[in-house]
Amino acid sequence: MNTSRRKFIQNTGTFSIAGLALPAFAGNIALRDFLLNETDIKSLFYSNREDALLLTERVFEKCVLDKIRAPQPPLKNRWIQPGGPYYVGQWIWDTMFVVDLLSVLPETEELIREIFQNYWDFQDRWNETVPEFAKDMITVAIKTFPQELRQFSQIPILAWGVERVFQRNGDKKLLEQCLPQLEKWHNWYWRERDVTHTGLVTVGSYSGDVQHARWETFDYECNMDDLKLQKHPTRNRENEGAWYGNIWVTGNTSYLILGEKSLVRLAELAGDKAMAARRKPFIDKAVQAMRDYMWDEKAGTFLSVNKETMEKIPVATISSWVPLAAGVPTQKMAQRMAEVLASDSWQTPLPVPTVDRKDPRWKSNSFWRGDTWPPTSYQIASGLAAYGHTELAAVIADKTVENAIKNGLSEHYDSVTGQPLGVRDYCMAATIATMMLDGLTKKYKLELKAKK
Repeated sequence: MNTSRRKFIQNTGTFSIAGLALPAFAGNIALRDFLLNETDIKSLFYSNREDALLLTERVFEKCVLDKIRAPQPPLKNRWIQPGGPYYVGQWIWDTMFVVDLLSVLPETEELIREIFQNYWDFQDRWNETVPEFAKDMITVAIKTFPQELRQFSQIPILAWGVERVFQRNGDKKLLEQCLPQLEKWHNWYWRERDVTHTGLVTVGSYSGDVQHARWETFDYECNMDDLKLQKHPTRNRENEGAWYGNIWVTGNTSYLILGEKSLVRLAELAGDKAMAARRKPFIDKAVQAMRDYMWDEKAGTFLSVNKETMEKIPVATISSWVPLAAGVPTQKMAQRMAEVLASDSWQTPLPVPTVDRKDPRWKSNSFWRGDTWPPTSYQIASGLAAYGHTELAAVIADKTVENAIKNGLSEHYDSVTGQPLGVRDYCMAATIATMMLDGLTKKYKLELKAKK
């Protein structure tokens, strides 16, 4: 490996930890005990069912409060560990579902600001050692030392997370802290993932490892089976590698649109009309590109696209439905999507499976290849409800809650048996309570008493 490239991609050693005397690994016991002693979780909510209240209590105790950690290098602030022995660091996608519910609890504003500050601290450290084109990336997971630095990002959902927190607690200091850094990250995303300026984004990794690129989105989705990494199509600088995927992916393009919409609204709330105006063209271009290139009337959903030929990859996966959450489809498209989602292909006993059940690769317990994940089911149900398909949204949400009451909280589930898979009490299972709190369920009601 060339020395200059090594300096670029192996920059963990440049993150100084001198002078830090911090606990090696500890939950934030004081905060957790204070909240649980002073505030009975169940007393914050109204529900029509005791089992829903008990599930909510476990979500807050195990998927939210139990995931808070004391500072540990390179994380200078309190942070969120998703769960399990492998996931030791603060992820992007996972963490947003935790801070969303954390903001429901009293006096957590400072803690949430600390959690977000970890992303901006990483951005600054990263920028010290990388070329101009790579600046302002935020890694998929800020892993604790001495773990290897990850040289790729993740689902661009941070702005959505900030907006969710602000909607709940109105913390203007959080907006001041986050908006400039969020815009920088979004600019990196368009620059380094929409490499042909089409309005669609791919996945990639500065490591040159194709599996690392897959980890930037829904891991082992069938639509990325033929993913390859290529060099940048127009930038021919020395020491550049094959870092860019050859597939435009529906999931991350949708999430970036979702994030841009949040960023526009947040900028407007902060009185930054110039930022809002800068972001809107990105949204318009990307929405139109998804409708033009990814929409497939026969499939009744959005499909990923080969970057070279612009041909659709003929398999619908979980990311095909994320456009609903981002507000990408027209009303007519959303109607067609609801029809397909209501079919046997997607209405497994525990919906929504991560690939069409009729695809030969589908297996009910296979990782992102037939299983079911609470956060994706939550966001798909949210998207359906936003387009007026509240009954179908409730079917998905109620079945998800009912299964968790029966089988417990887990990272993901078998889409046929409902049996838990992966890490028990994983942080993203928090979205099972969020489904109820957002009013997506019909059978299970959950409301904040303060808002009644």
